[in-house]
Amino acid sequence: MSYVDDVALELAQLALADAERTGEDKIVDQIGELLGASSQTLQESYLTFVRVRRAEARARQILAARAAKPDA
Repeated sequence: MSYVDDVALELAQLALADAERTGEDKIVDQIGELLGASSQTLQESYLTFVRVRRAEARARQILAARAAKPDA
């Protein structure tokens, strides 16, 4: 990965962890806006990683729920 991707991934992980810990998703958007004010490239990468992480979490929840059900 590039430096921009490394930074964007780390910031996305930190923002999502903070949002989960506090219950306030607003931090994810605030970081995205802050990044966009200085670097559109970093903002785009950050937002992509946020979407990927959220999609991964939803997919894992569905798979875990299916695994917990007895076979029908």
